[in-house]
Amino acid sequence: MAYNKVENATNRTFERTMTYDLYTDPKVLDKEMDLIFSKSWQLVGHVSQLEKPGSFFTTEVAKEPIIVIRGQDEVIRAFYNVCPHRATKLEKSEAGKKKILQCGYHGWTFKLDGKLNKAPNFRGEDAACVQDACLRPVRMEILESLIFVNLDDQAKPLSESYGDFFERLSKFPFLGKLKRTHQKTRIIQANWKAFIDNYLECDHCHVAHPSFVAALDMDDYQIITCENYSIQGTIVKPDKNYGSVDLNQAEMQGGSFYWLWPNLMVTIYPGPGNMATIQMLPIDHENTLAVYTYYFRDENLTQEEKDLVAFAEQVRQEDVELVELEQIGFRSRAFKKGVYSSSEKAIVQFHEMVLEALNE
Repeated sequence: MAYNKVENATNRTFERTMTYDLYTDPKVLDKEMDLIFSKSWQLVGHVSQLEKPGSFFTTEVAKEPIIVIRGQDEVIRAFYNVCPHRATKLEKSEAGKKKILQCGYHGWTFKLDGKLNKAPNFRGEDAACVQDACLRPVRMEILESLIFVNLDDQAKPLSESYGDFFERLSKFPFLGKLKRTHQKTRIIQANWKAFIDNYLECDHCHVAHPSFVAALDMDDYQIITCENYSIQGTIVKPDKNYGSVDLNQAEMQGGSFYWLWPNLMVTIYPGPGNMATIQMLPIDHENTLAVYTYYFRDENLTQEEKDLVAFAEQVRQEDVELVELEQIGFRSRAFKKGVYSSSEKAIVQFHEMVLEALNE
C-alpha cells in the first residue's frame, strides 16, 4: 500500500499525528512485539558472516533467541536457539564455527541442519521418544546477500513484502561485492518509532544537518512512498565533497535512503561502493538499541571510506540528540499529539501501518 496524504495547498486539512501515549505506554510496546515485530521480516545478518560450513551467529528477534548457521551442505538455515529437551538457550556465543551444536545443560547435540545427533540421557526405549526432537526452524530468506527472518510462519515471502524494493537494490552493481565490515551500537533514550519518524522527513535537515545540506541538492530532494517502504534522495552538488571523496568521480551521483517496514533503514551514500543499515530494536518503551552496520568491499577502509563513515555518524548523532529531546516532550502534558506537514507523507504511511497493525 502507498499512503499519500498531501492535500491541495489552497485547501489543506492538517492531519494529526499518532497520539503521544503510543510512544510512552509500556503496554503499547507489548502489543508491538506481538503484532509488529513477531510478524515482520527482520534483518539479522549478511552472508559474509557465514563464509564457511559451521559458521554461525546468534541474535534476537522480538525477544526470541535465534541462531543462523551454514550447514555442511553449504545451506544457510535459521533456528530458534533453544534446546527441545528443557528449553535451554543452546548456543551462548555471539558468533563462531562449530562442527556440531551442543546444549550445555544435558549434553544433547545437534547436527548443523538442526537434526538431533545424540541425547545422552535418553537410552534404550527412551531414545525412540526423542528421535524426532530437532531444533525448531525459523523462516529465513536471503536477498542481495542480506539475511532476513520472520517468526510468522504465515507471512508473505520476503520478495513479495516490499514491492519493488529489492529490484531497486539490484540496480546497484557493486552490492554483490560488499561484505559486512563493522557494526556499532548505541542506546537511544527514545521510543523506537521516534527515530523512524525522524528518518522519514527532511524538514529538519536545514536546521539540524548543515553538512548534509551542504553536500546534497535539497531543492531536488524527494520522498516517495511505496509498498511497505519509502525512498528519499536527491543529487549531489557538483562542487561538494564528503571529506576527501570526489563525488564527481563517485560510483553513484546521489544518496539513496530507504525505510522498510517496520524498523529497518538502508542507506547508500555517494562515493565508493557502500551500504549501511540502521535498525531500531526496542529495549523498552522509552529506550532503543540502535544498530548501525556498514558494508564495504574490505574491512580495511580507505581514507575515503573512513571519511564517509564519519560523515554518516555525524548526521546520526545530530538525529539522536533530536529524538531524545522529543521523547521528553512526549511525556509532557502540554500536548497529546502533533501535526503533519504536507511534506511528511512518509511519516503518515508509517503511522497508518502502525495503527493498522495494532488494530487501532
